[in-house]
Amino acid sequence: MKKTIHTDQAPAAIGTYSQAVQAGNLVFLSGQVPLNPVTMELVEGDFEASAHQVFKNLKAVARAGGGDMGDMVKLTVYLTDMSKFPRINDVMAQYFTEPYPARAAVAVRELPKGAEVEIDAIMMLPT
Repeated sequence: MKKTIHTDQAPAAIGTYSQAVQAGNLVFLSGQVPLNPVTMELVEGDFEASAHQVFKNLKAVARAGGGDMGDMVKLTVYLTDMSKFPRINDVMAQYFTEPYPARAAVAVRELPKGAEVEIDAIMMLPT
């Protein structure tokens, strides 16, 4: 059985998908770009401000699903500029402690709404 997860604390889905879907004790979080959940506009500021907003959005969806950042077991980071990889590491270090989730980083040509970064995640809820 699967269950969809939704929160107003993260941006609403901008397409035919759910913010997250729970299947058993796994929660699959859709990719988050740095949208302000109230205005649905990209946050203003530098790359770090964008990265922080992405993690805040992921955290809101994780909490709506009954977990938190420490329950994430896999992240996929999508970047339009791989030279910003060290900067995403610096921001990520502010949201996770060891043991860190597994992660992949992928260079992409473009992202929704012109974002520079998008991250999706898999979370495992305690049984």
